[in-house]
Formats: sequence, C-alpha cells, structure tokens
Amino acid sequence: MERNVALVTGSTGLIGSESVSFFIDKGFDVVGIDNDMRKYFFGKEASTQWKKEMLIKKHPKNYKHYDNDIRNFDKLNTIFKEYKPALVIHCAAQPSHDWAAKEPFTDFTVNANGTLNLLEATRQFTPDAVFIFTSTNKVYGDTPNRLPLIELEKRYDIEKTHPYYNGIDETMRIDESLHSLFGASKVAADVLVQEYGRYFGMKTVCLRGGCLTGPAHSGTQLHGFLSYLVRCAITGVTYHIFGYKGKQVRDNIHSFDLVNTFYHFFKNPRIGVVYNMGGSRYSNCSILEAIDIIEEISNKKVNYLLEDKNRIGDHIWYISDVTRFKKDYPEWNYTYDIKKMIEEIYNVQKELPLNKLMSSWATI
Repeated sequence: MERNVALVTGSTGLIGSESVSFFIDKGFDVVGIDNDMRKYFFGKEASTQWKKEMLIKKHPKNYKHYDNDIRNFDKLNTIFKEYKPALVIHCAAQPSHDWAAKEPFTDFTVNANGTLNLLEATRQFTPDAVFIFTSTNKVYGDTPNRLPLIELEKRYDIEKTHPYYNGIDETMRIDESLHSLFGASKVAADVLVQEYGRYFGMKTVCLRGGCLTGPAHSGTQLHGFLSYLVRCAITGVTYHIFGYKGKQVRDNIHSFDLVNTFYHFFKNPRIGVVYNMGGSRYSNCSILEAIDIIEEISNKKVNYLLEDKNRIGDHIWYISDVTRFKKDYPEWNYTYDIKKMIEEIYNVQKELPLNKLMSSWATI
C-alpha cells in the first residue's frame, strides 16, 4: 500500500521535528527541508544539526532530509516534482523580533518569499495537498496592548467581563499597529497563505500560534523563553526580563498538542482558513509565574534581572481564544498544561551535560 508523503519545512526545529515523528507514526513518509539557519540566526549553540541526525537515525526508512533553502525556488520545485506531497507543513522561519531588525532582507525573504515559493510549488505540482502554515500572534502587532489591562501581583490580566477574557480571537485587526519587522514579514506570509486558499481554492490554513514549546526546543535569549528560562535556572546564568516588570503573560502550547491540530485539519481540511492557536486559559503564565514554577520544580532560586525597556512590538498580555478551532474540530484537546510542560522541559534539560547547556549566547 502506497504511503502518503508529508513535506515539512524547518524539519529539525521544535514544531518541524515533532511533525516528522508524529506523521511517520501515522503512516506517512516524510520529506524534511532544513538548512539549519537557526545556527546563523542565534549562534552555533542554537544549531539543530543534532536533531537532524537524530531524525535520520530514528526514521531511516521513512525520513528523507534535504539541506535546502526555501528561498531557492528551483530546488523546491525539484523536490515537489519528485514527491508530490499530500501534506505540506511549513514551519521554517526567522522567528525573532530583535534579529529581524538586524537583517531585514534576510528576515523578509525567509518568512515571506520562502512562503510564496512553497505555496507556488504546491499549486504547480500537488494542488490538492493540504497546506498548513505556522503563523504567529505577532500578526496582530501591538493591538493587544491597547486592551484595558489590570496589574496584579505577578501578572497583567483583563477583567472577566471583557469580551477577550477567554482569549483573543481571529477578529482582532492586524493593521494600524506596531508589529516589528518580524511581525510584518509573517503578516505577508499569513495573507499569502489565505489568498492561495481563497483565490485558487487550495486547502490552506494559518495557525496563529502563541508561545510554542516543548523539550526539543533549542531556546535562546531571543526566542523560546520557557526553554531558555529553564536552561538559565539549571546553569545559574542570569535571565534578563525585558520590560513590563516580568508580568507579561503568554499562553504556551506544547509542540505535540500543536502538531495534533495539524493532523485534525489534514483529516478534514478547509479552504483559506485562520485559527488562533495557543495554550488559551488552559495553559498560560507570566514570566514571574514561570519562575515560581521552575523554582518549585528545581528547588533552587532563579537568577534574573529586570530591564526597564521592553522589546519593540512585544505583547504585555496575550492569551489565544481557540474556540473557533475547537468548534470545527471538537475531537482535539490539550494534553499538556503549563506545569506539566515546564516539568518535562526541566527533566530533559537537567540530564544534559553542563557544557551542552552553557553557551556563548547565554550571557548576552
């Protein structure tokens, strides 16, 4: 019996690698595309080469890896022409606000042009495929910061009577706000994915993620705060909190729970749809609350420093409303809450050699 092929970009990253193993377990052959640009973005200690080697070793018969750049349309065409995937999971990205301002052309060509290349290759060679794009809540810019937030002891929050108390839904506007250049490049990609769905009738979805995490996350100071925070706790490195007194709130979703949404969408796809997808009220925390949980789990104090200046375009409070997705896919649900997530990350990282946890960027 012929197996379906899933093509995964960013296949050695957090969500990409989770997707590879998940869909192989579901009976797919998987083609991965990842040229380890995370090493270029964040330094050698953020490299995902180890994950590539692990995937090849773990799935020698069902995983094929290509070290291609998604900005190279001709090479993408060759892969699509050969494999004609039934499912395209697009996770590759430049993921950092701060890094985007250093190299705007790199950020935009990876995030926007790369997405366009993948959409067009899908349309030309496998137009009936399901196309899943890992978008971001940063498409809303800083509009969430205009909500009537209230300051509590260790977090910002919103009144229970407010329409967005259960989370921000897909009706929040994306224009007339400060996005960061990263947010702008992801907006371009997000709109392209919607347009290829609605204009060409393709089965596309934008999943606008909150904080995505899990034990496979190669967290750095500029991206992946829970993973990096746990790493700082174990090594004793000082964690820098940028603005908002550490009371900024994020909803966190485990990589497995997110990839499981991919599978539900694949089984019953729609055309040109958008879903907000994060931990919702089920799984969220402020940075100070995350520190409390880590200290409880590790039985040691976390060293941190509060910086007055926040990152440009950063959210003070963001919780996703996942009502739309759960209505369309009622069989999907969470398997990880915030404490279970942090415990898993901590238990994996504490077993790693100290020299692997310590890195040149940890003290930036």
